[in-house]
Amino acid sequence: MPSAYMPLWPAVKDRLGGPVLVLLGSPRTAGDLVEAVGRPDSVCWQIDGYQGDRLQEELVVRGLTARVEVTPDLWDLPAEFGAVVFPSPPSGERELKLDLVDQSFHVLKQRGMLAVLSPVNKDKFYPPLMKKVFGKVALETGKLGTVLWSVRDGERKRRRHEQTFSARVRPKEYVEFLTRPGLFSYGKLDDGTRSLLDVLEVREGERIVDLGCGCGVAGIVAALRAGETSSLTLADSNARAIAVARLNIEKHGLKHAEAIMTNNFQDLPEKKFDLALANPPYFAHGTIAALFAKSAHRLLKRGGRLYLVTRQVEEVAAILEELFEPPLILARRDYAVLVVTRL
Repeated sequence: MPSAYMPLWPAVKDRLGGPVLVLLGSPRTAGDLVEAVGRPDSVCWQIDGYQGDRLQEELVVRGLTARVEVTPDLWDLPAEFGAVVFPSPPSGERELKLDLVDQSFHVLKQRGMLAVLSPVNKDKFYPPLMKKVFGKVALETGKLGTVLWSVRDGERKRRRHEQTFSARVRPKEYVEFLTRPGLFSYGKLDDGTRSLLDVLEVREGERIVDLGCGCGVAGIVAALRAGETSSLTLADSNARAIAVARLNIEKHGLKHAEAIMTNNFQDLPEKKFDLALANPPYFAHGTIAALFAKSAHRLLKRGGRLYLVTRQVEEVAAILEELFEPPLILARRDYAVLVVTRL
């Protein structure tokens, strides 16, 4: 069955030049759009490596030809596209949508077009935004949603939608972190990470790994507490997270730290770490928590500890008990931090 965005496609299909860039979307949605475009020079952009791999598999299964790019920013791609097609989710992060409309301008050729497919009837979010960025916007709206399009005409300065926030390293000692849209904890320290840092015990010189690191807050704070002889590995599947984590590593002068983009943590060395930190999405399926738990068990030395944040205490505790000893459960705010030791 075609995705919900395809009924909106006819409004813009004859307006678009090539090559065409399909912006985000689920693997099925992006595949549907690649098929509808029907050009072998189409490109699909994703911000997350895991989603990029799934999309590549979708294209192969369907016999479609398109290049999949996974980069921190859309404008890491050259300004060579005749059209950018964005199947915009009805909900989701507002700031990321702002950021991507801004960045779409810079990857279009002159007179290239951004087309937004929104399943929101009478969408009121995009018209003023696209008019601000492109100068003009046209649209069609109906029961199935709204289709909007704008044309690049001229030049525009790049705008980075960046924000900073502070996190506590020690009593009365705070440090700042850079964040960007599309990352967990954009613009503020989330309560899950705050809860983890409240209870975290770090020893001098430990080797630390932060699984699903985002911009790197938990791992960097832990490394700062562990001193100059410690080492830190930040790992995430999100290309933008890794780019920002590297900036935060540099900002805080950590000499023995690295940030690695990885989809399943298999790239990381086995039994090399003293401390693992994890704050998986609490709303995700249990398989995500299981991936973090199994990865931590593989990565930790004997006697190494895992601190994992969750709201699904019983489910996650059962997963951990299959691999570790029964967890110590530390309740903080609306979260629990589960602490286990690798035997």
